[in-house]
Amino acid sequence: MKSNACKSFDERCYDLLLKIPKGKVATYKKMAEALDTKAYRAVGQAMNRNPNLVTVPCHRVVNSNGEVGGYAEGSARKIELLREEGVEVSDNGQINLFEFLHSFSD
Repeated sequence: MKSNACKSFDERCYDLLLKIPKGKVATYKKMAEALDTKAYRAVGQAMNRNPNLVTVPCHRVVNSNGEVGGYAEGSARKIELLREEGVEVSDNGQINLFEFLHSFSD
């Protein structure tokens, strides 16, 4: 197993992603902050490059304003996956972050 210092940025993002439990979401910004960076867009790019959608749940990462945002298999599929996990998504693709936001400091 690689030490965190030897891992690529993408690998560090995917490791962090695995800490988000079913029924919760994180934002690109919160993930960047947990990685001690301000590279919010780079986190989004890492999610876009995720080679393992089944085991690395990048569908759990949303925009800071609660909008679902993009997904490799389309936003409708992202909403479907989130709802299957118990995350309430409004008809206009909004998530109540006060209720569903995961805290990496827990």
